[in-house]
Amino acid sequence: MDKTITNLYKTMDAKELNSLNEEKVMALFSDDEKEILSTRHWMFTVNVPVIVSVMRSNEQKIIPFWLSKSGFVKTDKSMKNENTTYEVWQKEFPAGRVGLGVNGFENFMLHYFVSVAPKNKNDKLELSGFFPLNQYVGNLDNGAFTYHDWDELVLNEVPESMKGEKLLTTIRGRGDETHLIGAFRSTAYPSSSKPDQAMLTWSSDPSTGMDIQWRTDTTVVTGTLTYREKGALKEFTVNASRYRMEDRVLMNDRYINRFTAELRDLKPGTTYEYQVAPQTVWSEEFTFSTAAADNNFSFNWFGDTHHSPKYGEIQKLAEKSYPDAAFFSIVGDMVSDGLQRDQWDDLFEFSKPALSRKPMMSVLGNHDNRSGLGALMYRELVSYPKNGPAGVEKEHTYSFKYKNTLFLMIDCTAPIEIQNSWIEEQLAKSDATWKIAMFHFPPYNWEEPYFNIQKAWVPIFDKYHVDMVLGGHIHYYMRSKPMKDGKVVQSYNDGTAYIISVGIPAHAREMTDEPYAAVRNNEGPLFQNVKIKGKLLTYVSVNADNKVIDSFNVTKR
Repeated sequence: MDKTITNLYKTMDAKELNSLNEEKVMALFSDDEKEILSTRHWMFTVNVPVIVSVMRSNEQKIIPFWLSKSGFVKTDKSMKNENTTYEVWQKEFPAGRVGLGVNGFENFMLHYFVSVAPKNKNDKLELSGFFPLNQYVGNLDNGAFTYHDWDELVLNEVPESMKGEKLLTTIRGRGDETHLIGAFRSTAYPSSSKPDQAMLTWSSDPSTGMDIQWRTDTTVVTGTLTYREKGALKEFTVNASRYRMEDRVLMNDRYINRFTAELRDLKPGTTYEYQVAPQTVWSEEFTFSTAAADNNFSFNWFGDTHHSPKYGEIQKLAEKSYPDAAFFSIVGDMVSDGLQRDQWDDLFEFSKPALSRKPMMSVLGNHDNRSGLGALMYRELVSYPKNGPAGVEKEHTYSFKYKNTLFLMIDCTAPIEIQNSWIEEQLAKSDATWKIAMFHFPPYNWEEPYFNIQKAWVPIFDKYHVDMVLGGHIHYYMRSKPMKDGKVVQSYNDGTAYIISVGIPAHAREMTDEPYAAVRNNEGPLFQNVKIKGKLLTYVSVNADNKVIDSFNVTKR
C-alpha cells in the first residue's frame, strides 16, 4: 500500500486522487498484488479441516472484492449488535494455512470478524500461527465482543448452530490499512523550512525544566534552540532530537520533521525567552516561566475539544480571562481522529498563542487513540513524563507535581485494572496538599456510567482522598456533590468532586436524574480555571459569553 500510494502521488493530482472509486482502485493492482490483498490481511493455521465464517456488516456498501471470488458463500444466517446486522459468509478449508483478505478500500469502520469450526464435529480444533500476532480467541455466543477497541459492543441473536465456535476478534480500524477511496486529505497548515508549531510540555520538574517542540519540513535535518533569562545577555544553546513523522494520505504534507529540545537546570520562578533557529528576534510569543517556590498558581482545563474552531475561541477567552494560568489541559478527545495529522495541525492553530508560552499537559480520549489503531501520532507530537505503569504506552499515563499539587494523568482507553497499583503507588508516596486526577471517561454520568472505573479506581481515590477527578466524553457539564464510596458526603474535605466538561458546542438534550449532581449544564463550550493558594482551592467554570456557570471553594482542614 505504501508503494501504491507513492506511485499515485507521482501520477495523479488531488482531483484524481479524490475521484478514486472501486473500479479505479482495482485497476491499480496486478494479479499478484490482488492475490496478496485477498489472502494476507488475516492469517492463521488450522490442524483439521474447518468451516471459516466471515461476518460482515450489511451496511458496508461494497462487498470485499475477494470474498466470493475466493469461494466464500453468503448464507441465510446473521447476527447482530446494537449498531448493525452481520451477514455470515462461509467457506471450507483443509488443514493448513488459512488466509483472508482486506476489509475493502473505502475504510468502512466496522471491520469483519471471523469464527472457525471443525468440519467434522468430533475433531479437536487447534489454531496457531496468527497474523496479526497476539490474536484473541474467544467463544462465539450472545454477549461476546468482537472489537477490542469497543468491547462494550456485544453480539446478540447468534445462530444456535454457530454458538461455541472459536471467535477471532479484531479492531474496527484495520480498514485504514487499505484506505484509498475518499482517503486523501490536505492540511491548511503545511510545514515549511521555517520552524513553527512551537509547543511547551513538561517531562521533568516544572521548576527546573521545560520541553519545547516544533516542526519543519524534511529539508531541515537539525534543530537548535537558544534561550536565556528574559532580557539577559548570556545565552544558552541546546540541540534538539528529531523524529520523522508520516501521514501517508496527507496529500500536501506527507512527511514532516518534529524536534524536541529538553531544557534542564533552569532557575525556579524565572521567566525565559527562546528562539528556534534560524529565528533571531526575541519575542513575547516565545517565553515561559518556571514554577516558583511558593504554593500559589492556577491552570485552565477543557473537556472534549475535538476538531472544532469553537475550541480555539474558548481557549483564547480562557487565556484572556486568566493570563496568569501556569498551564492548560485537555481531558481527551483533543481531535476527532487521532490518526489524521491535519486535525492536529488545526489544534495547534486553535491553541495559539498559549501553546508556545504555557505547557499543554493533556490525556488521551477514545478519538485520539483511534479505533484500536493506537495513538502513535499523539506520542510523536508530545513530550510527557515516562513514569507511567508497565503495560501502558509511555506518555499515555503519567504523573507530575506542580508546586503543592499532584496531577495523575491517566489513559482510560488502556486496560483499567493494570493501572490500579500504579495509581495507588503515586498517591501513597505523595506529600502533595492537593491531588487531582484527569482522564477521559467519567465514572459518574447520566448517560453511560463507567462501573469498571467506579470499581477499580474510585476506592483508591477514596483511600488517599483525591480532591478532584476531571473528565469529558459525555458532552455536558456536571459537578458532583462530595462523593465517597459511591455516596454523597458532607464536605469536599471528606469526598471527591467528580467534574465533567466540554470544550465545544453541546446541544440541549433531556438528561436523566443524577442524585449526586450539584450542578449540571447541557450547553457548551466551556472552560474551567482552578486556582490554588496554599490550602485554598477556588474553582470556576465559564461559558462562551464569559459568564460563570459554576463555582466553589475548598479550604483544606
